[in-house]
Amino acid sequence: MPSWLAASVALVALLVSLPAGAADSPAAPAPGAAAGPAPAPPAKIIAPGAAGAALYARYCKLCHAADGSGYAADEAPSLVSKTFLETASDAFIESGIRFGRPGTAMAAYGTVRGGPLDDAQIRDITAFLRAKGPRARVLPVAGGSGDAGRGGALYAHECRSCHGTPGEPGKAPKLYNSELLLAASPAFLRHAIVNGRPPTRMPAFEKKLSAGQIDDLMAWLEQQRPPQPAARQAPGAIPDDLPLVLNPEGKAPEFRLRDERFVPAAQVLEALEQKRRLIVVDARSTADWLVSHIPGALPMPYYDTQKLDRIPDDGTWVVAYCACPHHASGEVVDALRRRGFPHTAIIDEGILEWRRRGYPLEGGPAGTVGAR
Repeated sequence: MPSWLAASVALVALLVSLPAGAADSPAAPAPGAAAGPAPAPPAKIIAPGAAGAALYARYCKLCHAADGSGYAADEAPSLVSKTFLETASDAFIESGIRFGRPGTAMAAYGTVRGGPLDDAQIRDITAFLRAKGPRARVLPVAGGSGDAGRGGALYAHECRSCHGTPGEPGKAPKLYNSELLLAASPAFLRHAIVNGRPPTRMPAFEKKLSAGQIDDLMAWLEQQRPPQPAARQAPGAIPDDLPLVLNPEGKAPEFRLRDERFVPAAQVLEALEQKRRLIVVDARSTADWLVSHIPGALPMPYYDTQKLDRIPDDGTWVVAYCACPHHASGEVVDALRRRGFPHTAIIDEGILEWRRRGYPLEGGPAGTVGAR
């Protein structure tokens, strides 16, 4: 037998005689040799959709309900109705989360605006919602050229009672909202007008309005659409040295609460003007705090109540506010009351009414200190 063949036969015989798996096992270190690094633990496998579900539960369910069906707070719409999911692109949903709907209770949550969610997390939430209904389909771009003037009159007659005006918000989504109009395609808006959003409160207008009237409405909506911004506004930084207590040497305010829980905005304004000792907590997304907030308010959002650990438990009044106007601030007040804080309240009307009344704000372009 040739020598090379004999060597091969011997090697095969050796491998066959080894215990199962021994040939794939790393060699044992020689006596006295240093042991190598321990093998890395197996990667943790996250079930598809689990990340998005957890993020949705933390940031979204407070207003949009645990199942996404909406209307848990401040008329927040359904995010999972069939007609919405089959007409809304992923980009449209992601834009709503990232940039919010300025001037409404829907805050921006994207880090690009100073919020808590990066692009990957926003995609996870979108995937979680998308799994609850059909994939988006291509919508027909139909319709002729309408008359914006007639469309504005139609909006006032048919739509304003639900969708409101720039000065008087309604219970339905604001159709004139800049971020909504930047994200929504004409086909998306037309489909909603024609077919409605069953099972939500948005009715179908296909049989109530003629094709020409729908064209007029679309022309008016297009007239409201702002130009696409060249670049998104970079968020500012939240200072690390914000004082916790306003007017630490002042007297305690004399609040008169409704239902032992809600304090009127006018009483809070009076306390600020009288330099009363007070802590004000902004329970909204940090992105909204960066835009504008009540002077001296602390950014302690409802989704991060660990920040409340910084608040001294010394009997100082703590008032919280949001745009809902009660739900996010209610989460903060409930967390403080569970900790035994004796003097806590929710600003009853919320910051949107505070702004509408011309009460003072500070922060970004939406408000300056002392504006009344």
